[in-house]
Amino acid sequence: MPASRLSVVVTRRLPETVETRMKELFDVELRDPDTRMTREELGAAMRRADVLVPCVTDQIDANLLAQAGDKLKLIANYGAGIDHIDVASARQRGILVSNTPGVVTDDTADMTLALILSVTRKIPEGLAEMQAGKWQGWAPMAHLGGRIGGRRLGILGMGRIGQAVARRAAAFGMQIHYHNRKRLRPEVEEALDATYWESLDQMVSRMDIISINCPHTPSTFHLMNARRLKLLKPTAVIVNTSRGEVIDENALTRGLRAGEIAGAGLDVFEHGHEVNPRLRELPNVVLLPHMGSATVEGRAEMGEKVIINIKTFADGHRPPDQVVPGML
Repeated sequence: MPASRLSVVVTRRLPETVETRMKELFDVELRDPDTRMTREELGAAMRRADVLVPCVTDQIDANLLAQAGDKLKLIANYGAGIDHIDVASARQRGILVSNTPGVVTDDTADMTLALILSVTRKIPEGLAEMQAGKWQGWAPMAHLGGRIGGRRLGILGMGRIGQAVARRAAAFGMQIHYHNRKRLRPEVEEALDATYWESLDQMVSRMDIISINCPHTPSTFHLMNARRLKLLKPTAVIVNTSRGEVIDENALTRGLRAGEIAGAGLDVFEHGHEVNPRLRELPNVVLLPHMGSATVEGRAEMGEKVIINIKTFADGHRPPDQVVPGML
């Protein structure tokens, strides 16, 4: 199948350089205006395209895949996370799935450290005071946060991003601890000066800061549940730049409101953009609109990976970033 004739539907607007290159290579249908596709629009797009380019806000489940027909052959996801796609059902229907891993590792790790600093140093509190014009000058006891040097950081999920967080945190003088499905190789563990905890419960109960860096899978859903959140020290802070479903958001909100958890920095939420209103009201919480990977450079590199995956598939080869159910 010549690449010039490959039909590609993109569900959201992408960087101009990415869209321009796609138009050069494929018969591409771009999204204009830049609004989220309805379920009906997604189904229609999957029936008329050889390749669908969705993003994290597009829920592609088994029922939707059943409507795809026989034309769709590749779902080239714009993003690394693929928990919004039923990869097993796609595979059963002969539809390949690819993603864009590794591109936003540094950007997300940077944002993790930004959230840690924001919560522990009460940056939003100071920002709000300045923007409201209420600052009366420096005072010895005003806006007292905590020093992060010397604190124990517990990283839940020690993949690419978790390790990037560990390297940054070490530069701030933090002690690195981690829990992972598989223990790191000794040389990697030694290079990161990281302490492994086989028991997540034991690690959580001893950390000053918890960073969530694992993907959302059936086994990680509510991994930080009400019982486990209660193990946190009352002085502890929890930060999540991975997937909102890993934390029981209602239980977290209750713990924060009750003073059982000192603070939280969240870039992702359990129910997408529908954030618990009680969570938004809390002064010890920093909330961001899923912008951990939002850099100009990262978005462009994600698009380049999508193009490479589609082009490789069009040339009759396996996409380099193909996702298979066994990887999940």
